[in-house]
Amino acid sequence: MLTATRHIVLSIIDFFHKPFERFIDKQTFRYLACGGSNAVLNVLIYFVAFHYLLHELDVAIGINHMLLVTPGVPYPAGLFHISAEIAAFIFSFCISFPIGFILSRHIVFPESELRGRVQLFRYVVTVAMCLVLNYSLIKLFMRLNVFPTVGYVVTQVLVAMFSYVTQRLFTFKVPKKRANA
Repeated sequence: MLTATRHIVLSIIDFFHKPFERFIDKQTFRYLACGGSNAVLNVLIYFVAFHYLLHELDVAIGINHMLLVTPGVPYPAGLFHISAEIAAFIFSFCISFPIGFILSRHIVFPESELRGRVQLFRYVVTVAMCLVLNYSLIKLFMRLNVFPTVGYVVTQVLVAMFSYVTQRLFTFKVPKKRANA
């Protein structure tokens, strides 16, 4: 089933690549298509989580409960506090992480000869770096009073550029062919 799904997805992406093939290589186009689709899904999940699941309220987590709290209002002692922006980010990340790995491994970088567990480990390392970048940029945009969804979209664009470079050169690296082989 994975092979059939991969073939369908590649056929669709490659069909749309034809008008752009003089300007952008196939792998980069596939990354943009897969990464862009995953990023759009991520932003939609973030928007729904922030506005409708969390109702723009921060989250306070205790041992036996989780509360939505209004920012600036004291919350019960002993609770861990997460801003609504970060909580929505965590929620969207939990969905986009596995989808992103599967798309990168099977659609964008299938020629990588690295073992799956090595790819997954490197993907986790790359994503960890992206998480730090994501968190930092979200906090920056919060301090600059940028509308959360707009700040998140800008964050996603910047992190996507970083992610593509690290995935291509590290996570799904293709070994150079030996000249004498």
